[in-house]
Amino acid sequence: MNFDELLAGVERDELTIPASWGQGRATFGGLVAALTYQRMKAVIQPGRPLRALQVAFVGPVEVDVPVEFIVTLLREGKAASQVQGHLVQGGEVKLAALASFGGDRPSEVVVDADPAPDAPAFDQCKGLPYIQGVTPEFTQHIDMRWAFGSLPFSGKKSREMGGWMCFREPSLAMSDAHVIALADAWPPAVLQHLKSKAPASSMSWSLEMVHPRPEMAADDALLYRAFIDQAGAGYGHTGATIWNKSGELVAISRQAVTVFG
Repeated sequence: MNFDELLAGVERDELTIPASWGQGRATFGGLVAALTYQRMKAVIQPGRPLRALQVAFVGPVEVDVPVEFIVTLLREGKAASQVQGHLVQGGEVKLAALASFGGDRPSEVVVDADPAPDAPAFDQCKGLPYIQGVTPEFTQHIDMRWAFGSLPFSGKKSREMGGWMCFREPSLAMSDAHVIALADAWPPAVLQHLKSKAPASSMSWSLEMVHPRPEMAADDALLYRAFIDQAGAGYGHTGATIWNKSGELVAISRQAVTVFG
């Protein structure tokens, strides 16, 4: 199943995610976050786009085992809505999310975002190929091309990592759910500091969506750059920024990860 097919499946009472979306012993976190968001979005009235999403990865989501979604509309005000979402598997909450949706409102405050950094073109950047049994299973669906920093486990001490990212199979549109999935595809930036393989996992993740929403075609690649703020004692803290191909700001991300190495 490709990403669009999985998005369409969240309306069912139960959804089974195939092994092709695996990531180690779990399911790719960006996918389960995007699917939960898609179910949360369904309870919001039109005209209130996603502004912020906070995700706690409570436990690993297994592939080939049904999941269900429990969504609660916490509050719906005049301009903003707050929604809680849980992804449940085997009777246990595996992902908890809070989403803030809000329509436009009049304001005199207008501050333009900084432009995207200079980066080599997509075709000039080294990609992470899908190698069965070596790279995470979900990388057969998402193409990542390095423009900043180094590959995981290369022993390089750069504080940044990132590059271009897109779905290998073009989607029907570049919705917020697609941006959510792509934004979590990159490995933790701290992994490039290691010289040998070691597991890492996200503890929490927040993503803020920028509006007015920049134009993005369904098959566009987005540019991602993460920066390590601090790491130590088995944890890393990073911030990341996502731009469209025209250099316009799309989203801002923050993540706390555990590193077992």
